[in-house]
Amino acid sequence: MRSPVGAGLLAKVVNDIAGYLTRCGALRFFAGKPAPTLVAFILLLSIPGLAHAFDLQQLSDQLAKPTVIHGSFTQEKHLRALPQPLVSKGTFVLAKDHGLLWLLKTPLQQDYRISAQGIARRDANGWQLLPNKSAGAEQNRLFLAVLQGDSSGLQRDFDLQLQGEAKQWTLTLVPRSLLLKQVFTQINIDGGELVQRIQLLETQGDSTVLRMQDSTASQPLTDSEQHDFAQ
Repeated sequence: MRSPVGAGLLAKVVNDIAGYLTRCGALRFFAGKPAPTLVAFILLLSIPGLAHAFDLQQLSDQLAKPTVIHGSFTQEKHLRALPQPLVSKGTFVLAKDHGLLWLLKTPLQQDYRISAQGIARRDANGWQLLPNKSAGAEQNRLFLAVLQGDSSGLQRDFDLQLQGEAKQWTLTLVPRSLLLKQVFTQINIDGGELVQRIQLLETQGDSTVLRMQDSTASQPLTDSEQHDFAQ
């Protein structure tokens, strides 16, 4: 199955979301350089039942179905101080039982892995787990919850408003916790069969737009991808 456009917290994910620089424990992919703590990336099928309203449980079930999702992403970081957004591009692999591979291609090449264990970055010696403070660990939990369609997990930290239907929906997240309110005013997620777009609106006026393109849930993990998740 394919999605028209580029985080399973639906996605956890995500990069970034869902991505960008760390502030108050939130990971950002800033000008293509994700900082070591979290992002707010995400993705995933349609649900029968036109006689019933499309609700959060149905969306959760829909996003949780794909086992593996491959796709490409374009991320724009809009800063108040700059006239043009900072753009980064790459590919991702979201595996339901493993986590997220976030493979940055431009403006530089850098590979990241986000899982329940934290965030790891690949260097010449292999995957290296990055320092993970308590706030960052909480943000990782939220990110994976989005990517995996865990609405119950999100409802602990956000007020959720869902509009639309299975083939075209918008989920709005308004933070409840003081920590998240210091970083975000709102997070908007748009999707159909898979997550297509994530918008992060920050309290200081900056924003990030993450678009997932060419997403597909039809291909299993390659041997190389299985190795990356196993390390």
